[in-house]
Amino acid sequence: MNENKSKNLPPLIKTENLSVHYPLRNTKLFGPPPVVRAVEGVDIQIEAGSFFGLVGESGSGKTTLGRALLKAAPITHGTIEYNDGEKKFNIDNISKADLIEYRKRAQLIFQDPYAALSPRMTVRDIIAEPLEVMGITKTREETDARVREIASKCRISLEHLRRFPHAFSGGQRQRISIARALVSNPKFVVADESVAALDVSIQADVLNLLKEIQREMGLAFLFISHDLSVVAHVCDHVAVMYLGRLVESAPTRDLFAAPRHPYTRALLSAIPSLNPDDRGKAQKLEGEIPSPTNPPPGCKFNTRCPFAIDICKQKEPILEQSDGHGVACHRWQELMNK
Repeated sequence: MNENKSKNLPPLIKTENLSVHYPLRNTKLFGPPPVVRAVEGVDIQIEAGSFFGLVGESGSGKTTLGRALLKAAPITHGTIEYNDGEKKFNIDNISKADLIEYRKRAQLIFQDPYAALSPRMTVRDIIAEPLEVMGITKTREETDARVREIASKCRISLEHLRRFPHAFSGGQRQRISIARALVSNPKFVVADESVAALDVSIQADVLNLLKEIQREMGLAFLFISHDLSVVAHVCDHVAVMYLGRLVESAPTRDLFAAPRHPYTRALLSAIPSLNPDDRGKAQKLEGEIPSPTNPPPGCKFNTRCPFAIDICKQKEPILEQSDGHGVACHRWQELMNK
């Protein structure tokens, strides 16, 4: 049981009707410019100390949502609340002074361990940079002590601190990125496809490291991934996005045991299996994900859903909660037996 829930504390991150739109250049003589609706009407709650997974196809809005929670993407409308018991911020309308403080408490681990590190800085300087920029430490001795502490937690040898990023493998570089994100002692970390560029064996090592650090430091992670097998291994709760909207959200065990949305079922059926009898059973989704500048009416999944009926094409479903399991589908109850 999550300790945060047992004490009836407020969630660390809470969004209501969060939307992120990007207006495009207007190439028409008349009418408003087209708008990319990257995130549309998202409501989520991330508890302190939890590992929250966010999954979906490329282009579903996962990265944009993660960046919006960090105030790194423009928030069109809706609210984001951060509350760790010591500080409370309204991220959608945060002042510059509060944003500086929030940057210490919310960090990002990038996807590409090669592009994320400056080739002209030593590992020590890369990890120390957030401390110096944010003014967290006052002296070089204090900075070095903090760098050595977090390097040890991330399994980085002290002798490696004098080297440059080109001397390291992908897995080692990602541990350096993790150390840089954690050196400010944050409460909330967005890990955006942080193991996608690594070999499978290295992925397991980095995932185990993240879980170990999460338990030790009491962090909350938003773990963005397209790999459901990885999500099943590390996450406590999973939300599924499609075309900028949440279509299902549930504790990991419940979602994998009894998925309710046809899109979630299709994603789960595509997980590779070592059992030869299970091969070829993946549910194929016809067509491509629609354009976020011109989404279909009704349920956004209706153009690819094999169970779509007239109401699905006319009325957009809301995310209904039942026993902590949310799903946005008109027919999910009747489809549970199919």
